[in-house]
Amino acid sequence: MPTYDYDLFVIGAGSGGVRASRLAAMSGARVAVAEEHRVGGTCVIRGCVPKKFMVYASEFSNQVKTARGFGWTVPEPTFDWPTFRQAMEIEVARLSGIYVTNLQKAGAELIHKRAVLKDAHTVEIVGEDRTVTAGKILIATGGRVTVPDLPGIEHAITSNEAFHLDKLPESILVVGGGYIAVEFAGIFAGLGSQVTLLYRGPNILRGFDDDVRAHLAGELERRGIKVVLGCEHSSLEKTDAGIVSTLNNGMTFTTEQVMFATGREPYVEGLGLENAGVALNERGAVKVDAYSKTNVDSIWAVGDVTDRMNLTPVAIREGAAFAETEFRDHPTTFDHDTIATAVFSQPPIGTVGLGEGEARKAFGQIDVYRAVFRPMKVTFYGGEERTLMKLLVRADTQQVVGVHIVGPDAPEMIQMAAIAVKMGVTKQQWDSTCAVHPTAAEELVTMREKYLPADLGAVG
Repeated sequence: MPTYDYDLFVIGAGSGGVRASRLAAMSGARVAVAEEHRVGGTCVIRGCVPKKFMVYASEFSNQVKTARGFGWTVPEPTFDWPTFRQAMEIEVARLSGIYVTNLQKAGAELIHKRAVLKDAHTVEIVGEDRTVTAGKILIATGGRVTVPDLPGIEHAITSNEAFHLDKLPESILVVGGGYIAVEFAGIFAGLGSQVTLLYRGPNILRGFDDDVRAHLAGELERRGIKVVLGCEHSSLEKTDAGIVSTLNNGMTFTTEQVMFATGREPYVEGLGLENAGVALNERGAVKVDAYSKTNVDSIWAVGDVTDRMNLTPVAIREGAAFAETEFRDHPTTFDHDTIATAVFSQPPIGTVGLGEGEARKAFGQIDVYRAVFRPMKVTFYGGEERTLMKLLVRADTQQVVGVHIVGPDAPEMIQMAAIAVKMGVTKQQWDSTCAVHPTAAEELVTMREKYLPADLGAVG
């Protein structure tokens, strides 16, 4: 057998690459990891972790209103963006350092350089004028933001820059209708910016249950965010008054900042995949089988670069399954079906399983259970925010095939609900669970009446 410099060479030190590297190295394999930016990938450096810190910071403005409603005398608060940004950057650096330490403790070599494939077993370390060889190569480069080709697009920012702004904008137009767009709309609004959310489609969060989409759009507007649908940019222009956004319907908006959150794509450009003969799918992602193996026997890929389900926990599980299969003699695949997810909008969303449209298409007759109500905390001080909870049940087998929550603590609730849905629980089994009172979550196990669209006007 040929002799290689490493048993495994990983390109990309994000969540999936780091997990695969650590587990492979802990098995005794000789492992190297190349990362051209900071260790931790999108999630830790420019994604879910710093974004969640921003969500936490932005929620305090609403909590002040709640506190006053409960009798607290709270002076008008002020928010200092530079103080928060510095603290966030320090924490992100600390977390990135933990990833580095964990790799080193596991015995993996970290190479802070860009790596490019030369062939199926050879990698060039860019900037060091050297190549190395490996028995197995794992591509874990993740994804990157995309922006449309528009006149004046250079004046806009993306989520990458949003974490490092010199000042909090007084006004911002957030463009997009997915996770990132609705989350940042809530963040900036909570921190005090005037926010407009612009999306070209008929409603935000395409692919989610329609009730969830409509409910969140209404709640965003209740919190002062202007939601503009069914149109898109024609151009942007920088003026003394701000950035002028001209839309294809003739409308114009002038804001201090414009942020595009219109999509991400697999980061495959310049990796040398063509040198090794690695195939891409129709979406431009690395094509893999159930074991994350490409069409090349020595090359695998995990995470967002494969565009299967672009979530950090999924990348971690894919990386772990790869290491178990290839370095622990334990063939393992990851089941991408029925994965819970959360959107840290304000209010947040927790969802698992099928939306109503998907469920009807898959199973025909569906029983729908739905509740819209003001949470106990909100009713106390006369607030108008409403929570949505929805269960979807197969009419023939009574299996619960979808759970959707929009409201406080929805991400925490959905983690537990996901266990039941993943195990195929029936509505009878679900309802046999005794409610925890007083909680919002008890509504999930006390919905007995099937929901009919005609009831819509009486709900709430």
